[in-house]
Amino acid sequence: MSETGRLRNLLAEQLGECCDADVQERLDSLAALDEAVDGPRSADLAALKTLGDETRHRVVRLLVAADRDLCVCELDPLLDVSESAVSHALSDLADAGLVTRRKEGTWHYYRPTDRATDLVAALDGTRGNR
Repeated sequence: MSETGRLRNLLAEQLGECCDADVQERLDSLAALDEAVDGPRSADLAALKTLGDETRHRVVRLLVAADRDLCVCELDPLLDVSESAVSHALSDLADAGLVTRRKEGTWHYYRPTDRATDLVAALDGTRGNR
């Protein structure tokens, strides 16, 4: 069966009959769908991959819960990793667009981006009472 043979069978079942134009129309709509999801894919994968690490995930959750900017020295006592590892995690989170940073003198402060806050809320919302 050709690559489109199963698609043709599906369309024939859905439409009652199927012609080449029906198959092409569906292929065109699927190609548009593919293009629509392809654009944001790399940014989404980077964000999800970054949150897939336990330390980075915890840092984002702490920043979201704090509802204010936090310094590395404030995060360090809450995490069971070195201050260097905390700094590295924050750098990765910034690269993924999940935290912003600002410097005041020698101190570096971090806050979650709206995207990070939304992702945490979405994750929380999916747990529910299942």
